[in-house]
Amino acid sequence: MKKLAQALGAWNPQTLHPGDPLSVLQTEWAHIVGDDVAANSRPAEIAHDALIVVTRSSPWSQQLAFLSERVLHAVQARTGQSIRTLRFRVGRMREQAPPAARRQRVRRQKPARVSEPAATLEAAIERFRADVAAAQRAKTSAGWKECPRCGARTHTASRPFCVPCENAHAQERDANVARLLYEAPWLGFGGIAAVVPGLSRQEYEAVRIALLRRWKDTLERIRRSARPRVTTRDRSIASSYVLLKSELDPDKIAPAVVRDLLGDELHELFYGNENT
Repeated sequence: MKKLAQALGAWNPQTLHPGDPLSVLQTEWAHIVGDDVAANSRPAEIAHDALIVVTRSSPWSQQLAFLSERVLHAVQARTGQSIRTLRFRVGRMREQAPPAARRQRVRRQKPARVSEPAATLEAAIERFRADVAAAQRAKTSAGWKECPRCGARTHTASRPFCVPCENAHAQERDANVARLLYEAPWLGFGGIAAVVPGLSRQEYEAVRIALLRRWKDTLERIRRSARPRVTTRDRSIASSYVLLKSELDPDKIAPAVVRDLLGDELHELFYGNENT
């Protein structure tokens, strides 16, 4: 079930395909999520802004749900549709032949059979070490490399880290981008990319959109609560929302823009006593 993160990490946007969006997804599904995941899931229906995916079992649904942000980004790039959520349904899958990449994987070598158990504990440990060393040599000769982050062997030559470390690295980078968008939203993509190495425009936009949704929900809760006073954090969220939504420099944001983006109630709540 680690194959999904690997496939998504290696995915690059391509030119949109013409035709029915669902047909495009059914044709391109293996390219979007990888062969292993495509063998255990399939796009079944587009309902409004949701993509309904049939999976072989609940664990596959949970794995896709955990990485839904990246899957949705890939789906939107392929279809051009405004698909904002994934929904899952467990069902039957069409059996498929194992993909070539799976057949080419290096199989873990089985320890050599021994006719007698080791005579001592030290001999058993030494035998185990020899088996591990043989397996490592087989992987090295087959092109497996060592993950620079954790030291584990990985067959994914096109990625710098193993799958778990790649996921952890992506989560750390997304968290850093989200923190900067909150604390210094005026930096924009150029300013944040200068301090977050390897950040792509697509990754930046995915975090920006997710943060905008979060801030919008927070501001709506503030509006409904009719707070008599607002906190410093509330003001920071409102400022971040306006800057990220408008994508304008702070000195170019007129009071009318702020009122239009926040609405009259929130504008009065945050800036009612200011000459803006």
